Amino acid sequence: MIRCVALAFSLLISFSAVAQSPGDLVGKCLADNTTGKDRKELAAWIFVAMAAHPELRDLATTSPGAGDKTARAMGALVTRLLTESCAKEVQALARAESSDAVTKAFETLGRLAMLELTSNAEVATSATAFERYVDKAKINALFVAK
Repeated sequence: MIRCVALAFSLLISFSAVAQSPGDLVGKCLADNTTGKDRKELAAWIFVAMAAHPELRDLATTSPGAGDKTARAMGALVTRLLTESCAKEVQALARAESSDAVTKAFETLGRLAMLELTSNAEVATSATAFERYVDKAKINALFVAK
């Protein structure tokens, strides 16, 4: 019985290792090799970039050097991740898949960066403030069987 359980467990482990694509491995490497500070810098870069949109400029005030500061931080982060921390995984990905897979891996990192910010209580409160203005009766009516 113990041998059967051990065999089943080892098969599960080997199947999960095989199931990971090079893109998955890059995404995991990016996540494993970034700190909370790195992810906050990524989120700041995204924020500054979005604040440059003509329809959003009046909602966010950024300092004159914020764009360059966040761009420099992102340049250093991307360079470190691709050429040092995850070079082996990125090279394997380049051989196996298209460059779109690297983009997808960074999208995963972007989601982690947003989770880093939204886990803050003040951000969460601000993000859920719209709920006061939702017409709950109309939404609930969608789920009532007629």
